[in-house]
Amino acid sequence: MDETLKREIVAFLPRLRRYAQALTGSRADGDDLVQATCERAIRHLDTWQPGSRLDAWLFRIARNLFLNELRSRKVRGPQQDIADHEDAHAADARPGQEARLDLKRVRDLLGRLPEEQRSVLLLIAVEGLSYQETAAALDLPMGTVTSRLARGRLALKALMEGSEPA
Repeated sequence: MDETLKREIVAFLPRLRRYAQALTGSRADGDDLVQATCERAIRHLDTWQPGSRLDAWLFRIARNLFLNELRSRKVRGPQQDIADHEDAHAADARPGQEARLDLKRVRDLLGRLPEEQRSVLLLIAVEGLSYQETAAALDLPMGTVTSRLARGRLALKALMEGSEPA
């Protein structure tokens, strides 16, 4: 593997990790998804087109692996991340506690969105990809991206206001 490509992949890891953790709703599962994504990317490096967007290619691999994992979880059943319970034994954690609760609430609400809305919303709002880049990363038409983004934003707003999305 080319040294420049290695550096680009390593530099991209924090964004990939953030995306994976938001998709999975768990640190451990997100880290597992990043590892599986990197492994798959390295094994299938010959399928990446030099000159194309490396980040879009890696996001697509991560999303596809995540969808495969969702399908297999239906058979295995749900699992809980121990990191979700790390504040259970904290002493006085008031400073920053509200921020952690807000972040946890947003993560939980994002987790309630359908995967297709959540993926588009995360790539555009969190990762800063353009609509075109998101369409390429998820292999979707531009109209589908804009539609899913609009529906995802409305659904998230409704959930934050305490009502069920339409």
